[in-house]
Amino acid sequence: MEGTRKVAIVTGGASGIGKEICKELMAQDVFVIIADINEKNGLILEAELNHEFKTSRFVRLDVTNYENVENVIKGIYREFGRLDYLFNNAGIAMYGEMYDVTLEDWKEIMDINLWGVIYGTEIGYKIMKEQAFGHIVNTSSAAGLGPSPLSSAYSTTKHAVVGLTTSLHYEGEEFCIKVSTLCPTFVDTPIFKEARAIKIDKSVMTKQLEKQKLMSPQKLAKMAIKGVHKNKPIICPMPMRKTMDVIFAIFPPLHHSLMRLVCKVGRKARISN
Repeated sequence: MEGTRKVAIVTGGASGIGKEICKELMAQDVFVIIADINEKNGLILEAELNHEFKTSRFVRLDVTNYENVENVIKGIYREFGRLDYLFNNAGIAMYGEMYDVTLEDWKEIMDINLWGVIYGTEIGYKIMKEQAFGHIVNTSSAAGLGPSPLSSAYSTTKHAVVGLTTSLHYEGEEFCIKVSTLCPTFVDTPIFKEARAIKIDKSVMTKQLEKQKLMSPQKLAKMAIKGVHKNKPIICPMPMRKTMDVIFAIFPPLHHSLMRLVCKVGRKARISN
């Protein structure tokens, strides 16, 4: 099934940001592989995207399983003869104080948020080196660009994704491989509702979150694809990025006060044994 039509794989593509990225890619005549562990939502999206023309396919994918990731990515490459985009987007959120988070909790979030990205990148990068083109986009977070108290495990994975991706952005130039990291801020997706809250009353955190002006996943997806076309190393809502840079670098006392406020609010939500 080789051809000139571009092909993209989007992990975590059945919901949230991944779902909207799939739609945006489809609108630009890219054949989309919706790769997700949620088979029900994946098949629903496949049917929606294929309403008029065959523009997508759902493939069940567990990003924590290297063999599964390898089989899916290599299988798509063999079938289509090309891999233009690989969005390593699957991820989970987790709230909790460091002393409440167990090693099992760490392993769960590291396996999905970090190793899932590493697996996809390692396999996709080699394919793109062989074909001498392609773009890898790894989803991190604004929490990967600065401190995120009471979400240290989540923040750790997202900082690591930024480090991996921005480094590869320059390594890949010699092989004609483009690499970008997407760093969303507050986006209205299911990730917050589905987040693990370890000894924290999630309703308190949710109320605090609702005070923020949430960006729609559709708007973020358009911004993401625009940033991909410009080959930006870091794709982040600019007002938030500029605000973070100013607060962190120019006004450290304000930055410290904000981080202490986050700790205070979160600790009020802590559930005692």
